Amino acid sequence: MFLNLKLLSTFIVYFWTLTLIAQKPFALTNPPAQAEIFGISTGFSERDFAISPDGNEIFYTLQSPQGIFQTIVYCRKAPNGTWSKPEIAPFAGKFSDLEPAFSADGQKLYFASNRPMQGTTPKDFDIWVVSRENGQWREAQNLGSPINTPEDEFYPAIARNGNLYFTAAYQMAVGKEDIFVSRFEQGKYTQPTPLDTAINSKTYEFNAFVSPDEDYIIFTSYGRKDDKGRGDLYMSIRDATGKWLPAQHLSMLNSNRLDYCPYVSPDKKMLFFTSERINIPNAYASAAVKIDDLFKTFTSPQNGTGDIYWVSFDKVIEGFKK
Repeated sequence: MFLNLKLLSTFIVYFWTLTLIAQKPFALTNPPAQAEIFGISTGFSERDFAISPDGNEIFYTLQSPQGIFQTIVYCRKAPNGTWSKPEIAPFAGKFSDLEPAFSADGQKLYFASNRPMQGTTPKDFDIWVVSRENGQWREAQNLGSPINTPEDEFYPAIARNGNLYFTAAYQMAVGKEDIFVSRFEQGKYTQPTPLDTAINSKTYEFNAFVSPDEDYIIFTSYGRKDDKGRGDLYMSIRDATGKWLPAQHLSMLNSNRLDYCPYVSPDKKMLFFTSERINIPNAYASAAVKIDDLFKTFTSPQNGTGDIYWVSFDKVIEGFKK
């Protein structure tokens, strides 16, 4: 019993240390040529990523183990170029909110949430939007029909013209989970339709980033023949006629773990994504591991909970065109 209490107290010390330490200093410049862990990753589960068009804010999702609860957090850039510690977004923190996506002008933020329309009982996941006026975020609004249904809707991506892309598993889907688009026409959203088979397949497609001008799309698919394992990133471009070309596997980014939640910065210089890759040994053959080393390993990035990676988008395009 004494040993268990000692281990528990050690874990509590590590936990509180992690919560009090800010992320490593980082800057949104000079992205690496190969994918590396981005500075906000702590060993807790971070996923999704969005940069405000002016470059002064980043929003992402902090998720509990097994995804029981998640919330959107943000950091702000100071005049000297340093970034603040993460804070829960003003419009989040009560229900599960995730997958933030800015409008092209930065005055709206779209996200997925299970918050109820009324009352306090969580519902299915819908797409919501929150507007910013005079520098302040207003009350979030449910996009309603035809975007939202009694099924779950996830991972919004908003084009410059208002067209909205998202993930859903509807009965009329091409596969088991698909990427849909609802066009914004005459101030209203049209009935969502699945993207064609250049993007969607009979397996799983989800979490798509669509460029503001809709000239390329990056998404995750699981179950394709070239999938390295658990879900990989793919990319498609649009030709001069507006047709999506068959998606290609982004081999330079993918691992044998889940790689998902892609996002390209407004300046098109950086690609961010989430990966659940692991760097934990399955044996300590040379000597018995020490408890302090275990705590450090289990609570550091690449422990399988999900970390945010970044890479030069120019390098990704180079590899895509080969």
